[in-house]
Amino acid sequence: MALTDTINEQIKSAMKAGDKVRLETLRSLRAGILEFEKSGVDRAMTPDDEFKILNSAAKRRKDAIEQYEGVGRTDAAAQERAELAIIMEFLPAQLTEAELREAITRIIATLGASGPADFGKVMGAATKELKGKADGSAIQALVKQLLNPA
Repeated sequence: MALTDTINEQIKSAMKAGDKVRLETLRSLRAGILEFEKSGVDRAMTPDDEFKILNSAAKRRKDAIEQYEGVGRTDAAAQERAELAIIMEFLPAQLTEAELREAITRIIATLGASGPADFGKVMGAATKELKGKADGSAIQALVKQLLNPA
């Protein structure tokens, strides 16, 4: 089932259940999809486009959580966390830190990277391979750590 259909079905369920947070979050996702459809791109939405919309929405929530916590607005941060949890249901499962470390170590070995000068090469391969499976900032931090032994 396409993302649009899934979200529309879940919007109906959230309305029936009276789940306002879920309903609001799903409507914002649907708005992102409608924005894509009306953007003038003359093609059907691909799974990659769906991923970009979901990832963008998740990133906005993560940034908002950080901002709210920075100014002590725990109530608003909790709201954003609830919305993020709903969005994460539609994204692929994220790798654990151990799985991420193993994947990046394998990429470094495959590329023959040996130090900080190879950072760009490793990041390019890692972000391509791990797209959707791990947060970009987590990938970046781990690549730096593994290429710069203390």
